[in-house]
Amino acid sequence: MLNSLFSSLYSTMEGSVTLSGFLVSIFTALVLGALMAVVYMYRSNYTKSFAVTLATLPAIVCVVIMMVSGNLGAGVAVAGTFSLVRFRSVPGTAREIGAVFLAMAVGLACGMGYPEFAVLFSVIMCMVNLFYTWIGFGEIKSMELQKTLNITVPEDLDYSGVFDDLMQKYTTEAKLIRVKTTNLGSLNKLTYHITLRKTGLEKNFIDDLRCRNGNLEISLSIQSTEPFELSL
Repeated sequence: MLNSLFSSLYSTMEGSVTLSGFLVSIFTALVLGALMAVVYMYRSNYTKSFAVTLATLPAIVCVVIMMVSGNLGAGVAVAGTFSLVRFRSVPGTAREIGAVFLAMAVGLACGMGYPEFAVLFSVIMCMVNLFYTWIGFGEIKSMELQKTLNITVPEDLDYSGVFDDLMQKYTTEAKLIRVKTTNLGSLNKLTYHITLRKTGLEKNFIDDLRCRNGNLEISLSIQSTEPFELSL
């Protein structure tokens, strides 16, 4: 019984696509696409355009596969090209790329006439994604302590070692990653990646730094995980 349930809609039609099979596959792909979009939006940063694209991508892939008459290689090549066009102009995160390939796999299953497999696969993957998101899988627990510190100092101040004692007092790790001149060369802007010893030290840390840099600008922000700017 299970074998007959999970058999292809087109297995008894010599590979041809009927109207009923087409509608079942498209409807299943649209429903599963909407489900995957909702799961992706859970505790995630997203844009409306990407959410809509993710919801409709399985149906698009499904039609592509059906229109190439079951030629799996040609269908995957065409659908893959269309789905990855977005990442040529806008950098995609690993989660976005994974969501796109998941949508492609669901659309592929629907297009080959296996909507039951597509439903089962989608439910399993959505449950896994929700579980990993809920338990915080892969999150860096010390992220709130990792900061980017920008200190502006006078051009004539020898900044080498001037803040070392404060770094030892308030941080467990501090690394100078960039020095940039500003204000027509009259000031230097120092950028550090630091890890605070504990939360709540920010105000005292900044107050002590102000006594060393002549009360010039200081900023402390959450450390970005994006590639650091290389140009000076």
